[in-house]
Amino acid sequence: MSEKIKQHHLVSRPPIIVITGHIDHGKSTLLDYIRKTNVVDTETGGITQHLSAYEVSIPTPDKSGSGPRPQASGKITFLDTPGHEAFSGMRERGVGAADIAILIVSAEDGVKAQTIEALKTIKEAGVPFIVAINKTDKPSANVEKTKNELAEHEVYLEGYGGDVPYVPISAKTGSGVSELLDMILLVSELKELKTDPAKDGAGIIIESRLDQKRGISATLIVKDGTVKKGDFMVIDGVVSPIRIVETFLGKPIDMAHAGMPFGMAGFSKAPQVGSLFRTYKNKKEAEVSAGSFKNIAPSALRPKILGEEEVKLTKVIPLTLKADTLGTLEALEKEVVKIKTENVVFKIIKKGVGAIGETEIKLALAAKEDSIVIGFNVKCEPKAKDLAEREGVTIALFDIIYKMTEWLENEAKKRKPKVLVEETTGKAKILRCFSREKDRQVVGGRVLEGLIATGETVKILRRDFEIGKGDIIELQTQKIKTRDVGEGKEFGLLVASKVDVAEGDIIEAFRVVEK
Repeated sequence: MSEKIKQHHLVSRPPIIVITGHIDHGKSTLLDYIRKTNVVDTETGGITQHLSAYEVSIPTPDKSGSGPRPQASGKITFLDTPGHEAFSGMRERGVGAADIAILIVSAEDGVKAQTIEALKTIKEAGVPFIVAINKTDKPSANVEKTKNELAEHEVYLEGYGGDVPYVPISAKTGSGVSELLDMILLVSELKELKTDPAKDGAGIIIESRLDQKRGISATLIVKDGTVKKGDFMVIDGVVSPIRIVETFLGKPIDMAHAGMPFGMAGFSKAPQVGSLFRTYKNKKEAEVSAGSFKNIAPSALRPKILGEEEVKLTKVIPLTLKADTLGTLEALEKEVVKIKTENVVFKIIKKGVGAIGETEIKLALAAKEDSIVIGFNVKCEPKAKDLAEREGVTIALFDIIYKMTEWLENEAKKRKPKVLVEETTGKAKILRCFSREKDRQVVGGRVLEGLIATGETVKILRRDFEIGKGDIIELQTQKIKTRDVGEGKEFGLLVASKVDVAEGDIIEAFRVVEK
């Protein structure tokens, strides 16, 4: 089939948006305003609060006049949390949950440390973004100062020497929010988000949980194709029949289209946040796909390959909190958020008041290995304790809050992912080449920095490019054998290598360490 014919089947899909920025700059207020003014809630009981993604409808512009540009879908899907674990999944799996990011910055406070962190995350993910300058209704708001601070961090806005779109808004009053939504639709048009509705569905897991009545369920977003009731879904090598498909409001539907968040229940194993899914029309195709995943997963998904650029691995530790009062529970949550350990994050999967029961232990088992259940001023029921001991779930009880914080910090350090890193221990320049026999060569050089030692493996660099590796067999200074040579000294060495070392080459000694 030609590319032209293929394009005929493509249609526009709603953009998937994540809002991120400093904790006090109005992300929640903006999401609440958008949700209240654009989500038509026809279900009794309102929006299902535990879902972490929802869809809003934007009024379709009048195509007959000279009003705003037309937009195919008039819908936008929002991820409900800016620091959502789907972003961690994005970095680990190399897949983006969001199509567009909104970087929200307060016109009062300007750029803060978390603003810079959020910006770094957006750039690492390669996601186009829009700047929303919030709190413009405040007397102390200074939009121009905020623009200048953004420029100092290499965010050049439209009209200010760059091409990053921005919209001044007040999430509290709603001023500028409709313009922000229009800007989202414009950027999505330029991004040309397309899908083939006839294709099998594919997307990403946003959230998973254990429901007492329904078992393991999840929130998912379709990135391409269509998810249909009756098909089979494959996630991380596990096949699940699609029996229940719901809108984010909990309304049963037969299919979910690209760009749409939906709920699904009936998983045999809790899917991990950030995992990819794909659907198949029959079970046999799904099982073949699952088998292929199991064969390639150990190597294809490993987080660090020695010699590549450093890859950051984020370990997510599911955490359940039980306390004696709601006030205490709120304080515990704030303490957990403060814990900062590189490449480790705690994800609170459940919180509540009362004793630790079997429900909490089963949820911890369904969520992930390494789950932790914390009790503060509460007891653990005997059956729950027995189940935890049998299944290896960690339970920790506290009555002093800083003791809990210290314990969690230590646990984070102990469970921090280990990666192999190459550290350069010495560098030398080759000045003379004397003789070569088979794979061994005698050369002379001078140590530029560090230490060169017998038995070390070295990289051989020519014009800053690695051309091969070698092993130092013997090392001499002033014709006397030595174990190592320090900075500034000349030496002769016998090196075993499959490549020829030439005058002017640089050799780098290194060691592999676990960090």
